[in-house]
Amino acid sequence: MLEQISRLAGNAVVRMTSGRGVARALAGSAAREGFATVVAAGGDGTINEVVNGIGESEIALGILPIGTMNVFATELALPSGNLQKCWDIIRSGHVREIDLPMADGRYFVQLAGIGLDAQVVQQTSSDLKRSIGPLSYLISIAQVAARKPPRLAVEHEGGTLEGSFVLIGNGRFYGGPFVVFKNAQIDDGLLDVIVCKNVSYLDIVRYLHAAIFGEHINLPDVEYFQTRRVAVRSEEEVPVEMDGEVIGSLPMTFGFSPHKLKVLAP
Repeated sequence: MLEQISRLAGNAVVRMTSGRGVARALAGSAAREGFATVVAAGGDGTINEVVNGIGESEIALGILPIGTMNVFATELALPSGNLQKCWDIIRSGHVREIDLPMADGRYFVQLAGIGLDAQVVQQTSSDLKRSIGPLSYLISIAQVAARKPPRLAVEHEGGTLEGSFVLIGNGRFYGGPFVVFKNAQIDDGLLDVIVCKNVSYLDIVRYLHAAIFGEHINLPDVEYFQTRRVAVRSEEEVPVEMDGEVIGSLPMTFGFSPHKLKVLAP
């Protein structure tokens, strides 16, 4: 893959990551050295690290989607199966400015998950993802669903509610091609929030089935709303993931950076 990307990139400077946090450090170095563009070649987790590395600089973000999950690339309508076309989009220089959501000083581009979602990410090893791909997440879901779900308090501009599982979206897609956040736009200044109140085996199957047909937000035990700010807390130790990487635990408050992220997209 390194050889393929190096050939594609031509005169661009190519750097390999060797572990968690390296992409963030490399992107930060590129920002300090005055690069105008940084390209994340990887999945959503790699993109998240690069975005946190370039921070609120004026650097434009390019994407070569080669990860296990490429949800943000799907959101931007990038041709994930054709790296040459993705590189041509980067070279064309067309910049789109999008919202930059954040929580506790950490940025994300597509999604944050609290409870079940983050527990699944935490449970799924890198080796398992490499060996069987997206199927690895389904195995982890089955394992996590057997545990007692946490109780979460969700505070937003419209009031407070309780749930067991929360998804916070900047874009429409989640888990690949599924439109979970029906009303989301990545440049409208609003977070789309889904609160699920139950997470047993049968509940998860019911949610997934409804999501496939776009009916999940009509379920009686699912709340869907838009807000500029949302705070989630719990008396338990509950993990939080952003763009597919666990970044900490509750309590956490989600909002937006005043800075817009520049993305090279169609």
